[in-house]
Amino acid sequence: MAQEREKELLDRLKDGIISCNEDMVVAAAHAVVEDGIDAQKAIFDALVPGMEHVGELYEQQEYFIPQLLISTEAMYAGLNILRPYVTKIDYGVEGVVIIGVVHGDVHDIGKNIVKVMFEIAGFEVHDLGRDVPLEYFVDELLRCDADMVCLSAMMTTTMVSMREIIRRIKEKNPAVMIMVGGAPVTEAIAQKYGANGFAKDADHALKDAIKILGVLRKMRNRRLDEK
Repeated sequence: MAQEREKELLDRLKDGIISCNEDMVVAAAHAVVEDGIDAQKAIFDALVPGMEHVGELYEQQEYFIPQLLISTEAMYAGLNILRPYVTKIDYGVEGVVIIGVVHGDVHDIGKNIVKVMFEIAGFEVHDLGRDVPLEYFVDELLRCDADMVCLSAMMTTTMVSMREIIRRIKEKNPAVMIMVGGAPVTEAIAQKYGANGFAKDADHALKDAIKILGVLRKMRNRRLDEK
């Protein structure tokens, strides 16, 4: 019976995201908390898949910008209710991460999902949003002294600007780690542009970020030992 109730609520969370029904998401999220269902499971097995499906509907031109915005708002409404009940996972690394969608690109579903996963993993995330000019990435890097910058692009025409963004960021701080992702981005392109990591989806983004920041931490510790 408990498993059936859990499945029912997770389905309602996911369906609320897909149907752009924020009230359904909020009600289901409150019910998840009241019933003592794992909040992290609700996020990763319902909210995230719901948004991923919305992204697929957008790519198929069945959904458009208004539906994307409403679904995103519904996801964050549910997330705000569930987040206080999530136990952060200790991956043995920590860091400050800047994340944003490059200039000219408004497709931020993937970026939003990655942000959620980073925050739950315990990273301090500075979200610049979508359609972010090059200078904003550089300015934010200098302001918060980030360990990693994550760039997202969903179109080939906007992806090409990543090369210049990475160059400018590395000029200001050669030690900062840079991860890129998005539909047109490949590992070969990431290497060509000078990025330290490539994420083909949100799960890989978190795993690669943990690995990259772990390497960064070891490098810093080694430098401290040498002094």
